[in-house]
Amino acid sequence: MKFKVILWVLLVCVGFVPDLGAAGNGADGKTRFLVVSSYHKEYSWSQETNRGFCAAMLKFGYFDNTEQTHEYTENDYVETSRAIIKKLWMDSKRKSRRAEMEETSIGIYQTATGFKPDLIFLGDDNAANYVGNKFLDAEVPVVFWGVNKTPVKYGLLQSKERPGHNVTGVYQSGYYLDSLKLLKRILPGVQTFAVLSVNTPTGRSHHKTIAYLARQGLLPLELVDIVATNDYEEWKHRALELQQRVDALFLAHCSGLENRSGQYVSSEEIFRWFGENIRVPTVAEQKNYIQQGILCGADDSAYNQGYEAVIIAHDILANGADPATYPPRSPKRGALMVNKRRAEKLGLILTKEMGIEEYIEQISTGQE
Repeated sequence: MKFKVILWVLLVCVGFVPDLGAAGNGADGKTRFLVVSSYHKEYSWSQETNRGFCAAMLKFGYFDNTEQTHEYTENDYVETSRAIIKKLWMDSKRKSRRAEMEETSIGIYQTATGFKPDLIFLGDDNAANYVGNKFLDAEVPVVFWGVNKTPVKYGLLQSKERPGHNVTGVYQSGYYLDSLKLLKRILPGVQTFAVLSVNTPTGRSHHKTIAYLARQGLLPLELVDIVATNDYEEWKHRALELQQRVDALFLAHCSGLENRSGQYVSSEEIFRWFGENIRVPTVAEQKNYIQQGILCGADDSAYNQGYEAVIIAHDILANGADPATYPPRSPKRGALMVNKRRAEKLGLILTKEMGIEEYIEQISTGQE
């Protein structure tokens, strides 16, 4: 592995960037797409971004039919009448060490140079950072989705207004304020809250933004404390402690927790424990968290992230848009959501005056 890293550094130092060719450069004339996800197939956020991605690829004719979207989702590869689409996974929730992600990204780089994509999609922060920088200023355009808070990081863009390189895409602005306002409408009496997070790049982007909004006096509740740890036992202990001190908890991010043996803790286990032990109202800004038992939130839609990224990619390939001058954007938020089962457990009466736009009928915890 050390040799691979040293080799990559030497290539960068001498100014090498991969030339992966122009769109539709294969003998068959088909457009070749490489999709790199930061996470793993069972992760619900990845499933939602994939749904949006597939819907847009079908709309723009890169998939011929819905059967091909299923084939791609199942096999991470499909060939259609117009395109060849290949997907790779970093699995960085479970392989979260910096050295592991660097080694994975080098393998992805090697696969990409053999595959010769006409466009690369990068899903979420770790793919954008570790893989994106290996293709910065290459001939191949790069479109990311799911980058948290601001797209102007990792050195991929010069500015939000004018990216300046071969990279652009879709980022998550975060709907923390909308989520807390919804909670306040449902429960006008809540006054204080604390944040539960993990100490990962994604987790930090969430809880630091909430802290910033609190310092600016923009939140409808008083922020009392923030917990950010990857230690599952400590995370549980602090959660139990916090619910004795605040009116509500904001679950900023929980994927990346590890047990005392250093093993990844699944969302199934986390949300099962959460549902059995946390009695105060909870809020989040991801649909998959609300589906798994969090009371409410404004969905920072994973579906919209994947869908919007394909719109940008199509504009580049079909209309000649230049990523260097194509500003990244944040898509519209998803619905204001409430989990009805969780509301019932809390004894809440929901009314149309609360502005709820979508109801989740069940609490479902899937293995991740």
